Amino acid sequence: MSYFVIYDGNCNLCVTSVQLLENLDQGQLFRYAPMQDEATIKRWGITPQDCELGMILIDADAPERRWQGSAAAEEIGRLLPLGSVFVDAYRALPGVKWMGDQVYEQIRDNRYTIFGKRSSTYKSVYCVDGSCNTAKNDAL
Repeated sequence: MSYFVIYDGNCNLCVTSVQLLENLDQGQLFRYAPMQDEATIKRWGITPQDCELGMILIDADAPERRWQGSAAAEEIGRLLPLGSVFVDAYRALPGVKWMGDQVYEQIRDNRYTIFGKRSSTYKSVYCVDGSCNTAKNDAL
């Protein structure tokens, strides 16, 4: 089983999160594509307008199964070792998921103002089609 993470490759917070996930997963479960890679995201029928709603997680084995925004972040967390325990607790606490969704939207809509914008798009070494460089991208 594998998943594609579609992220904003120009957002400092998004890139830092992807780099953390890359270090944890080492390309075992997740592959990555920046939202700015129009040719790649077009394969899944993702539009720039879709990207405005936040990160997207796609099940590689069943591409019609996808999560977006805070739901994508939760699903990524759930898929990590022992992550389901924390995500299940987060979802079970009254009002916490709603609040998390609201916080995600605020950060999504103001990410460049709060965390800054990169001068170049970050491309993961664990790309969706395997054609990416084996050398690591420059750090933030």
